[in-house]
Amino acid sequence: MFNIVLVNPQIPNNTGAIGRLCVNAGATLHIIKPIAFDIDEKAVRRAGLDYWHKLDLKVWENIDEFFANNEIEDNAHFATTKTDKPYFQASFKKGDFIFFGSETAGIAEEILNTYKEQNITIPMTKDGRSLNLAISAGVVLYEAIRQNYNQFMDIE
Repeated sequence: MFNIVLVNPQIPNNTGAIGRLCVNAGATLHIIKPIAFDIDEKAVRRAGLDYWHKLDLKVWENIDEFFANNEIEDNAHFATTKTDKPYFQASFKKGDFIFFGSETAGIAEEILNTYKEQNITIPMTKDGRSLNLAISAGVVLYEAIRQNYNQFMDIE
C-alpha cells in the first residue's frame, strides 16, 4: 500500500525492525545503497524475526538508480528534522513513498531542497534531537495508514 525508502541505512537492527513493520503494514521496503552492513547479517534477521522472507524488498545500487526507476512527484514525503511541517499535516495517498535518511546524516540537502514542500517532521521537544529510525518509520507509516484506513483494510 505504501513504500518506505531507507536512504543509506547504517544500523541493522533498525532496518530489520522496519522490515517487520513493512510486512505487517503491507508496505514495500526500498533500501538504497550504500548500506553500512550486510543485508543478510544476523542482526537484521533477528530484528525482522520470521517476517524477513515475507518482506517485499527492493534494493537499489544508489539514489540515482532509484529515481531513474520510480516516478517521484507529489507522491513522496521526506522525513527530516529540517522542516516545521508535522507529518500529520501531510496528505498521504495509497502508493506514496515515505523517505527516511541514514541514522547519522539524514536525507541529502539536495533532495530535501528539490522536494521542499514534501518535507515532513515528527514534532519533538527542544530537549530531543531525533528519534530512532524504526520508531520514526512506524509513527509516519501508521499516520499514512490512518488516513487511508478503508483502503488499508481492503488489502487484507
